[in-house]
Amino acid sequence: MKGMKRRLRSFGRSIRHKVLLGIVLSLVGVGTLGTVSYYYLRQLEETLALAEGVDDLQSDVLEIRRSEKNYLLYGLGADREESLRYVDQAISRARGLLHRKPGADLPGGTLGSGRARLTGLLVRMEAYRDGFRALGSPHDPQAENVRMLGKELVADTQLLVGRLRGHILEIVSALRRQLVFSTAALLGVGLFLAWLMGRRILHALGLIEKATTRVVKGDFSPLPLEGAEAESRHVLEALNHMICELESSQNQLVQEKKLASLGVLTAGIAHQLNNPLNNIFTSCQLLRESGAHGGDAGFPAEMLRNIHQEVLRARDIVRGLLDFARQSDFSLKPVALADVVGRAVSLVAGETPPGLRIDIDVPPDLVLPADGRRLQEVCINLLLNAVQAVSRLPGRISVTARRDEAAAQAVLRVRDSGDGIPEASLGRIFDPFFTLKGVGKGTGLGLSVAFGIIRRHGGTISVESGEGEGSCFTVRLPLDAHKGE
Repeated sequence: MKGMKRRLRSFGRSIRHKVLLGIVLSLVGVGTLGTVSYYYLRQLEETLALAEGVDDLQSDVLEIRRSEKNYLLYGLGADREESLRYVDQAISRARGLLHRKPGADLPGGTLGSGRARLTGLLVRMEAYRDGFRALGSPHDPQAENVRMLGKELVADTQLLVGRLRGHILEIVSALRRQLVFSTAALLGVGLFLAWLMGRRILHALGLIEKATTRVVKGDFSPLPLEGAEAESRHVLEALNHMICELESSQNQLVQEKKLASLGVLTAGIAHQLNNPLNNIFTSCQLLRESGAHGGDAGFPAEMLRNIHQEVLRARDIVRGLLDFARQSDFSLKPVALADVVGRAVSLVAGETPPGLRIDIDVPPDLVLPADGRRLQEVCINLLLNAVQAVSRLPGRISVTARRDEAAAQAVLRVRDSGDGIPEASLGRIFDPFFTLKGVGKGTGLGLSVAFGIIRRHGGTISVESGEGEGSCFTVRLPLDAHKGE
């Protein structure tokens, strides 16, 4: 029983099944119209055939009356024989009409109790024949009775013909009404089915359009399937599967870009680690010399503090590098934007030439829901691009952030004094594998990955640039966690 209910619900939700149902109903309607029309046409055909027989019968009766009048006026035997011949022909024709198959008979209202009226006509024709044969001469006293019977035969046949014609008109009128009604009904049903199918199809297309619009806007959350038709449900399920695959591919792409960025940062990180190591080495040398010459007793403690500080500094550098490289699931948590920018600047510091200054103006209280590691990846990509874009020193990179209360967004801008981006390339700057750097100097994935991460946060990233005027990348992120993923 549950399986039957489930199949019925599935049938009701499928556009294909609704179209099939509409076609079946249309065929049933057309078949019904054809059957009823065939019935009326068949009845009209049979009535016309019967009317033709009654017309012939009326013609015979009129010939009987003509021969009768001639005989009674002129007394010619030929007229008598001709009249009797027409009487026998009329009787035979009436019997033929009586012996027609029942389906060809007319309703009682047409022939006046049906066969009974025609039977009565046959009886009067036989009585007319017997009476006419019994006449000895035109002046026989029974001639008036024969004449009266002849008049009744003419009246009966005229009545039959009149009623048959009326019945034919009734059939034609009924057929016309049936055709008009059936056409109107089929047209109404057709319009209703067209409206229903159109509404269902447009509803399904609307759901698919909304789903694709969500994906285009970067909303990769699972698409709801409630209220979807069977066909659109399949499309939405396919889109959900595609979104899962895209999410997996994007996570892999982000990780690969991290590894590529680590390769770029390696030299700078080594330089940053070299400074505390040199300080530690120098402090150790001084401690050895102090111990050998018996120096100040407080000097070793000071050197140990220096060594401890440099070790902590080296640890922070390595920890920041490990945090950056670690792969984790996407999750939104309250993050201080100033901390994210500070860590990114620290990791990029080794790639910054001496003549390039990085200015940071990020409010320490600017907190937003974000994935800290992925947002740090965005900042590192933007900073690395800015560093590599500044070819003339001295140069300047500014990182600023503010709160846009009207839009409920945090606005982060990374501006450089580099060479800028050609106008023809602005539309493709976020495309995967598109780069303005030389061969072997860039993968073309950094800005594409940053674009995907920001869109996944429910934000936007844009660029303003001109050749020789530097570039400004603007990132907008929602301050409300419900507007992100």
